[in-house]
Amino acid sequence: MSSTRGRVLIVVCAGVYVGAFVSACSAPKTSMPPASAVATAQPLWGDMKPVVSVKELMHDFIDPASDYIFDSVGTVVTKNGEEERLPRTDADWDKLRMGATMMAEGVYLLKVPRPFAPPGDENNSTGPDPEELSPAQIKAKLEKDPVLWNAKIEALRNVGLEVMEIVKKRNAQELWDAAENLDEACENCHIEFWYPGDKALLNRLDRHLTEIYGKGAKPQQ
Repeated sequence: MSSTRGRVLIVVCAGVYVGAFVSACSAPKTSMPPASAVATAQPLWGDMKPVVSVKELMHDFIDPASDYIFDSVGTVVTKNGEEERLPRTDADWDKLRMGATMMAEGVYLLKVPRPFAPPGDENNSTGPDPEELSPAQIKAKLEKDPVLWNAKIEALRNVGLEVMEIVKKRNAQELWDAAENLDEACENCHIEFWYPGDKALLNRLDRHLTEIYGKGAKPQQ
């Protein structure tokens, strides 16, 4: 190979290399989005599908969650007199936090459309002066005023959030008001979507008082 041909070959090869390098550098860059953006853009894998009815969800999830809060505060009668029952240990506060979290998060499951009772369960809605509304009646009330249904859910959730803040501060005395707020939120929802009316509610209260004081007995004034 002559020196002239060698120089030409070197120049050609160098030109090809430089051209490839420039092409690679000038090509548009495709950057991967951050993992957080991918997670945000990723849709949920399907819609939320209920497993149980409202009645079962209340009995097996929401009610037990509320018991963590109700049972955390109260008055206990001992041989030394009355004593306040309040969370005192780390375990007590942990249990209360779990109940508050279950309430704040779990109550939103009531926003997922689901049957109001298991198949064949009509609540105590038959006979004269029924104590409870039937599932069909509850559904009709919700469909008539869904805003009210969501408002009752938010009221329960607010109590869960309230108790979560109390746990952070470990202010046990604030639990008295929180428990009262929870009882009020529960009963306000029941009056709208469970009890058929004032008469049935009064009958229910009469039976409750009879169980406490006995038939024909009245509470002392």
